[in-house]
Amino acid sequence: MDRPARKPRISQYLALAGIALIAPFFFIGGPGWTDGPLYKSAWNLGHILFFALLTLAVQPWRFWTGWKLWGLPTLAVLLLGLAIELLQYGTSRQMDWQDLFRNMLGLWIILALSPGAADPGRSGLAAWSLRITVAALLVAEAGATAAVALQQYRVSQLLPALYDFSMSDPSPFWHGEIIPADATGSAQSALRLSLSTAPYSGASLHNFPGDWQGYGHLVLSLYNPQDQPLHMTLRINDTQHDQGDNAYSDRFNTRLTLDPGQNNVRLDLDQIRRAPTGRTMNMREVRRLMLFTTGLTEPQTVYLRDIRLE
Repeated sequence: MDRPARKPRISQYLALAGIALIAPFFFIGGPGWTDGPLYKSAWNLGHILFFALLTLAVQPWRFWTGWKLWGLPTLAVLLLGLAIELLQYGTSRQMDWQDLFRNMLGLWIILALSPGAADPGRSGLAAWSLRITVAALLVAEAGATAAVALQQYRVSQLLPALYDFSMSDPSPFWHGEIIPADATGSAQSALRLSLSTAPYSGASLHNFPGDWQGYGHLVLSLYNPQDQPLHMTLRINDTQHDQGDNAYSDRFNTRLTLDPGQNNVRLDLDQIRRAPTGRTMNMREVRRLMLFTTGLTEPQTVYLRDIRLE
């Protein structure tokens, strides 16, 4: 076989080898629900790589040109992506419809570089327009992962603080009805936690520096704007707890009584470390911190002004 004909064949073989290596990871391995956002974001880029390799292996430009080259493979990848997401349903993997876009982006990257990127007879402007559009989509997707990487680097530099109250959007760090606010007109930044009459109502800090070794105390500053005490529960657990059966006895739980006005809470980390029954909490991998109420008879509000280690 002459050299020009051999090169496409070799690229197909390499693409098929890559597909065989990557395909099992749609169903095994990968990030779990306890893994951090950077690992999840980087893992998702594998969808782009897999479908780019699949396009290289199939080489749809051998069969179609023009709109068919873009339309028919895009439909096929969409249907294949839907099938993969449905097959993942009920497993430890979570369905993510954004993956469908990443699948198609992998296809489009290769099509944009293929000989049939534009309709025959048209100027090269159409092909370059397609390439620029696809490149912009790829930059946006890679840029989202880069933004997560920068966010997680900033989180790693927060200590001894566990949260940066200057953040305008707490959602990458907290779950729950929690928004930035000024506590009772104070210039100090705070988070306002809205508590409902649901059986359990509160917020969970899940993205924070998890290595608490070398510190002695956890300090929280909370403001209760009500004219009566507010009872809350503080829960703390490590990664091992999240990966286990979430037993009550396997984590730290304590009752907080917040008097009207300012409340400063200071907890001994050694007490937290010894809280799980039959083991010690891994203070290198503290994973979740929750503040919540139980059985409120009417909605309440509390402000979190500070959360840090000492």
